[in-house]
Amino acid sequence: MLRFTSALYLGLQHSSASLRPWMQLTTGTPAALTVPQAARAAAQTLAALQGTECATLGPSTFHLFWDLGETFMKTGSAIYVDAGAYPIATWGIERAAARGTLVRRFAHHDANALWDQLRAEHGKLRPIVVCDGFCPGCGRPAPLSAYLEMAARFGGWLVVDDTQALGILGHSAGGLRPYGEGGGGMLRWSSLSDPRLVVVASLAKAFGAPLAALSGSEEFVKRFEERSATRVHCSPPSLAAIRAMERALAVNRAWGDVLRSNLAKRVRHFRARLRETGLAATGGLFPVQTLAPVRGWDAPALYDRLIRAGVSALLHQRHQGPGARIGFLINGHHSFKEIDQAVDVLAEAAEDARPTATPKQLPYEQYGYGPNLCRAFSADLIQKQRRTT
Repeated sequence: MLRFTSALYLGLQHSSASLRPWMQLTTGTPAALTVPQAARAAAQTLAALQGTECATLGPSTFHLFWDLGETFMKTGSAIYVDAGAYPIATWGIERAAARGTLVRRFAHHDANALWDQLRAEHGKLRPIVVCDGFCPGCGRPAPLSAYLEMAARFGGWLVVDDTQALGILGHSAGGLRPYGEGGGGMLRWSSLSDPRLVVVASLAKAFGAPLAALSGSEEFVKRFEERSATRVHCSPPSLAAIRAMERALAVNRAWGDVLRSNLAKRVRHFRARLRETGLAATGGLFPVQTLAPVRGWDAPALYDRLIRAGVSALLHQRHQGPGARIGFLINGHHSFKEIDQAVDVLAEAAEDARPTATPKQLPYEQYGYGPNLCRAFSADLIQKQRRTT
């Protein structure tokens, strides 16, 4: 089976033999009481990579977003969430809403729509704008500068889920390094630095380490840690996960730009092969490639054809508009030969799934003529065709 479902974009895998040893998986002590020095050091290294003052670790982004609502509740705030935000962020927002926080949604990547909502509220509450830094579904970064400016104008914050971009995008993009350098994520990509910026990101994708971090100003991170309920009642990240984070950051320093360059070559190859077969994908050069829809295709049926032919891809729901889409996750472990094989199978399956003309179609529809040209057919001819079918 050819698998294109792994989000380990850089191909980092952390075997136990590759990590510094640990004496025990957990200390059994809540993070609210004791944080291992290794966790503090790794968090600070990550903060420097992202361009923030400080960071704190959590078992997952779910734990961090769960606590963010509590952090903002006592500041007289309202939450404005981009309609394309990842579900985990919205789960934390739903908890805040259940506890009385005002929540508004605005159109995906639409800064004007956000501005209209903020003006309508007349700045009565401090806005907390929440969005994904990069949307793999549409292959575009969020307008972070505009969001930040609007939130700051009313004394609020911008919270960015940077899970997708961390480890992939960085500063000084261009030329042989289309993803940029360093892999620090969207703040580096956008050259943003502001005390009103808060970044939540999982390291389980590009960096392959099963834990997450919240980064921002030292003041905000300290306030978050003081108010966090999961740091009291949930287990902290295991020492094994922290060791994996240490190794990922070390590999990123030494070889990250090379790994990203190799990944970009594979994504380019995938997209070029698609074009050769008459297909296309959204996502730009980001490793999440979503097939562009073709009229008449049944995505679930095409997905089943791929599975039966030995290619495992993703079938996911669009966050904008109805219908499912098929996605391919490209990572550093894919060879060019595997990509070629997958595209060949996809092209064959897609050809089988293409709609064909049916006897009920009118003559101009059978030959692909547009609606304007149909006027060239006489009404008698069209009526005759309808009677015979």
